[in-house]
Amino acid sequence: DVQLVESGGGSVQAGGSLRLSCVASGYTLPMNMGWFRRLPGQEREGVAAIAGDGRTDYADSVKGRFTISRDGAKNTMYLQMNSLKNEDTAMYFCAASTRNLWRPRVWNDYNYWGQGTQVTVS
Repeated sequence: DVQLVESGGGSVQAGGSLRLSCVASGYTLPMNMGWFRRLPGQEREGVAAIAGDGRTDYADSVKGRFTISRDGAKNTMYLQMNSLKNEDTAMYFCAASTRNLWRPRVWNDYNYWGQGTQVTVS
């Protein structure tokens, strides 16, 4: 089984930066991974994703500000968030998929999830 643990959330002023980390364990095959967020009163939405072959995908709202990356040696995925805005305030979740087909924005395709880390921008 796969376990995902997020960290790096917190409170930051608008215009500031945060880097989220997601440490994955318990897997032996390459996985597609991504970040989702749940805004207050809203459904979960895809933020960024990275496929096993390195392809990346970003939501329009974060393009140019967020960067997703992965360090295979550390089994860790990162989300570098720059120029943070108030509307970025959300619970951020790390997710991983063992499916062969990469559909980065389809939450149901991800069968492993972290516990979430809160990001608050003010």
